[in-house]
Amino acid sequence: MLLLLDNGSRRPAATLNLRRLARQLGERLGETVYPVSALHSSRIPADQLDDEPAQTLEPFLRDRVTAGERTFGVVPLFFGPSCAIGQFIPEVAARIAPDLGGFEVRVADPLCPLPDGEPRLAEILADNVRGASAASPMGDGGVDVLLVDHGSPVPAVTAVRHWLADALGQRLGNGYRVAEAVMERREGSEYDFNGRLLAEALGGMDASGDRTTASHPSRVVLAMQFISPGRHAGEGGDIAEIVAEAQAKTPGLHVSTSGLIGEHPRFVDILADRAAALGHLEPLVRA
Repeated sequence: MLLLLDNGSRRPAATLNLRRLARQLGERLGETVYPVSALHSSRIPADQLDDEPAQTLEPFLRDRVTAGERTFGVVPLFFGPSCAIGQFIPEVAARIAPDLGGFEVRVADPLCPLPDGEPRLAEILADNVRGASAASPMGDGGVDVLLVDHGSPVPAVTAVRHWLADALGQRLGNGYRVAEAVMERREGSEYDFNGRLLAEALGGMDASGDRTTASHPSRVVLAMQFISPGRHAGEGGDIAEIVAEAQAKTPGLHVSTSGLIGEHPRFVDILADRAAALGHLEPLVRA
């Protein structure tokens, strides 16, 4: 049984996008792919999800193991080695196994496994940046690109963003300057590795660190390292609010936002390859 697993969101658009990706992946593979979230999405009223409640991991596994299923494959919608993969899935399995007996879970590689990374993600980001910048020509000063992700307290996950930023810069070439920003980070110098908050990056400073004024305009494209719309990305997300506030406060600042990675037609190619590799992996959980 194959699952497409995301972190989960209370925004209906995130679950609907997860279902769309699961359908696309299922059509590619010729089998059913179940859209499941780690947490959160079960709180969305069913009438906002076409009267079909969202599935979260623990109750989904309980139901399926009770029904006799013993083998699960998971394609994770996570860019790096998130705690959801290495900790949450085993913890859920450990809670279920004493009551329901043995089963195993294989988990595919994350979307951008280091050190080799995933060049197709960089190509998708580059396509999205070019699309966003096409509607707002570069002019003489070029374009500052901010690669924006959720932000993580795990250095190995932040390292994925660094890899993607470098790969994105190589693909965009001259006329583009790539830097990074995050939506969330923990307080304390020990988390400085996570980088600047987006609001700080846009709040009077351009992506190269220069003061932005009306006489020195800055053209910024946000390269969205997000798969689905949710609390941060997409319509009604707080990225849109941060951008609007920064542009209101900073004369000459022009910000465009790229599409989301999960909306790109080539994204399902990556998911299909992760799913195809599952049979060669040892189980993450053998409960």
